[in-house]
Amino acid sequence: MDGLIHMLPVEHDDPINAKILAVSEDKIEGFVREPFEEIARRSGVDVDDVTARITAMLRAGTIRRVRQTLLATNLADGALVAWKVPEDKIDAAFDWMFQRDPFSGHVVLRSTDTVTAGSDYKLWTTVKVPHGFSLEQHCELLSKKVGAERFRLMPAKGIFTLGVGHVRRKTIEPGSKADQPAKMIPVQVVDLSEHEWKVLLVLKRELAPEEIQPTPWAVRAEEARVSLEEFYCVAEQLNARKVIGRFSTFLEHVKPSAGGVRVTRFNALFHWAVPPGREIEAGGEVGRHHILTHCYWREAGPEFKNVNIMAVAHGTDKQLLLDHKAAIDRHLRASSISVAYTNVFWGGRSEIKPSEISPHVYREWLREVGA
Repeated sequence: MDGLIHMLPVEHDDPINAKILAVSEDKIEGFVREPFEEIARRSGVDVDDVTARITAMLRAGTIRRVRQTLLATNLADGALVAWKVPEDKIDAAFDWMFQRDPFSGHVVLRSTDTVTAGSDYKLWTTVKVPHGFSLEQHCELLSKKVGAERFRLMPAKGIFTLGVGHVRRKTIEPGSKADQPAKMIPVQVVDLSEHEWKVLLVLKRELAPEEIQPTPWAVRAEEARVSLEEFYCVAEQLNARKVIGRFSTFLEHVKPSAGGVRVTRFNALFHWAVPPGREIEAGGEVGRHHILTHCYWREAGPEFKNVNIMAVAHGTDKQLLLDHKAAIDRHLRASSISVAYTNVFWGGRSEIKPSEISPHVYREWLREVGA
């Protein structure tokens, strides 16, 4: 089997790999007992081929991780954070956030095409801290560590779109959208028991190549010291409580593959300032557009001209992404939603890792950094 895996195509644009990835990137919602069988069923690719090809792509680095995602906004206090850091410190700040802070997830350097509101905030991160700890204090600590001059916390007030699906988004035309507006998922606090945390922490850890096989949760149940049936039961209860996101294969979409093939080249963060009181309506109209991987209601404040709807799109053609943005702008006008200000922040250097959310790990980290 190992010899076969080494001979398999590992680029995302191989026709069979593309069929698998069109499902495995973001179509397996919630917790599924047999995720690889479900990917096989939906993609029409034999399950043995699914596991072999996902393993090959993972080992080659085409897929950077395979894991059960969580709706961590319900488990930890989180925010998008924009940082104003002196130019001579920004690379070191980026490195510190990515390498030293397990509670920072996405770390991205962003720029605008012209000097506009907030364009001096070039470092952008997502930060989560477990319930009971202060997001503000965490960012104050990071600020001291990296020499930031200012930061702006932008917690999500509502989520309209959250998914990846880079492969199937490659062929989407500007203006392509769902028949109905996106429904907002409110951000709400969920408290877990020790038993639930025990299962959740082993469930969420990414799968190693040798774990890409039928019944992947059996080993995790052993690790949590519960029966497989109990593991399923807890995972399904957490799913019902809106704690579980999706089972997903994450493509390496920042760097080229070993063969030099890129999944995406541009990462655009779109900003809109819509009238207060119309955020849910506007977010629904923006979030229904198929090109978007993320869409949130976040309050960016006066530094960003009171932007309150943000969305992310990826692509290999910058002008095509701007065409997608123009189509969304036209749709907002057609929906009689006025926009006081809009902008695009382009992603440059970028690193991504899952944010840690365990209270125990957070206490240990505070000790390590001397806080």
